[in-house]
Amino acid sequence: MFVLLLILIAVLFGFGFLDPIWWVAAAVLVYGVTRQGRDRGGGRSRSGSSGLGDYRDYQERRNRQERWERRYSRQHRARWRREDRRDRERRG
Repeated sequence: MFVLLLILIAVLFGFGFLDPIWWVAAAVLVYGVTRQGRDRGGGRSRSGSSGLGDYRDYQERRNRQERWERRYSRQHRARWRREDRRDRERRG
């Protein structure tokens, strides 16, 4: 299938020297093929749903949460230490 698309694109590009509208047709075909490849998620799935997309969503959400926790803990580490020190001074 991929070889046929490459041949079709080459033929349309060749016809472009006769009439530039064929270059437009070849460009539209290339755009459509690359867009379809991106929408598919890089992998072929036989079922209608994309399990890979669900895992990517989960992974992105997890990474965002980890970044937020690291950033938050860095910003407030000194305050937590001060509060812990005050609590120890009150008790002792």
